[in-house]
Amino acid sequence: MDELCEKALASPRLRMNYDLRTTPADQSQRMLNALEPGTVIPIHRHPDTAETVVMLRGSVKEMFFDIIDGKAVKTAEFLLKAGNETCALQIPQGQWHSLECLEPHSVLFEAKDGAFAPREDKDQFAE
Repeated sequence: MDELCEKALASPRLRMNYDLRTTPADQSQRMLNALEPGTVIPIHRHPDTAETVVMLRGSVKEMFFDIIDGKAVKTAEFLLKAGNETCALQIPQGQWHSLECLEPHSVLFEAKDGAFAPREDKDQFAE
């Protein structure tokens, strides 16, 4: 995790993924996502799968949104902190969401159903 966090810190996006799949053809997505404060995660959704996230190191604020009249309206937020009772979250299928990294060298485990497919424009919110 230390090496992954150093790569995230050196990345212009301030985040770096580590793929845990056996092969790119796997029918599930599993990854570590190292995050640094200031990284930008656009509001997005996964229309065909729920997403499970578990905080392994550090903390993030996960936010849920509804899109109403072309605007993103925050409907809920969750503090995920490694080692706490609130270290994991199930994001429902189709739920608009984003997160804010709160601590340096934070690492999140993510899992989704289905093989990886790049996000379509309709599944990323742009104001």
